[in-house]
Amino acid sequence: MAEYICLFGKDSAAIVIKQPKKSPLFLRMIVLVFAMVCGLYICSVCLKQLSNVSFQSSQLVQTTPFDSHSLRFVTRIHYPKPQTFNRAECGHNPVRYFAILSMQRSGSGWFETLLNSHNNVSSNGEIFSVLDRRKNISSIIQTLDRLYNLDWFTSASKNECSAAIGFKWMLNQGLLDNHKEIVDYFNRRGVSAIFLFRRNPLRRMVSVLANSYDRYAKLLNGTHKSHVHSPAEADALSRYKPVINSTSLIHDLQETENSAAKALEYFNTTRHIVVFYEDLITNQTTLKQVQEFLNIPVKDLSSRQVKIHRGDLSDHIKNWEDINKTLNGTEYEKFLRADY
Repeated sequence: MAEYICLFGKDSAAIVIKQPKKSPLFLRMIVLVFAMVCGLYICSVCLKQLSNVSFQSSQLVQTTPFDSHSLRFVTRIHYPKPQTFNRAECGHNPVRYFAILSMQRSGSGWFETLLNSHNNVSSNGEIFSVLDRRKNISSIIQTLDRLYNLDWFTSASKNECSAAIGFKWMLNQGLLDNHKEIVDYFNRRGVSAIFLFRRNPLRRMVSVLANSYDRYAKLLNGTHKSHVHSPAEADALSRYKPVINSTSLIHDLQETENSAAKALEYFNTTRHIVVFYEDLITNQTTLKQVQEFLNIPVKDLSSRQVKIHRGDLSDHIKNWEDINKTLNGTEYEKFLRADY
């Protein structure tokens, strides 16, 4: 409504009408429209960043190099104060925590040597291969605390000036059995998870069987080696062709994929990415993306390890005809082909 102000002078009186104010409803509508536009824009940006990680046709498929949780959460930094040494001038340098979550013979050893070639990264191997360190959740937490406090010494330790410290953890080493407590620890301490899987679990099966055989055969001059550093050693180990149980093959492949899917489901709330062994070999940008995920300076990484089983799978499986017959016409048929 208009406001009326009466002014009276000596000789006359006048009524002055003040201009009406702008409607509050109109201003509220402008603010509401602006908020809706901003909300739609933010949602569209977030949706572009999300990547769908799912199992399709019995293969783990990732549409982008990063899982959504790697983009949604910022890496937490830490300033550990180890009890066994003094970080000296590096005491003010932040450290980031990570863990490589994988399965045996999935390329985690090679991947770890790549990370350790970075002068600011310390990845300390399979620390939970020792049963006493994972006999219960208390021993697991104590081991993790010791490692992330920089009080864990291996050949990979960079000590004072580590910018990122971690280790590799196999799914069958108490990780899935204690997943609730471990997820809580990761989120509370700001540990980033790097899932490393193989797109082709049949190749992994060949590697598992061959490595198991060499533990007893010790083909390299009476010495067992899980990883080699020369083509000659690789050729010597690859001469052994394992026999794969064709009867249980499909069930075994399903179990491998189910374990990976279960791990991703359990650790869905953590900051994590999914990396594939085959992509590390064929895609030069994958290692760059891993370093960006860890928020460390991007450098050229290298490893002295040499791949053992190269070329077509038919050259590495003794009962290839049985395996080929078993998988042909199934959703696993694609694993028969060379994928890199």
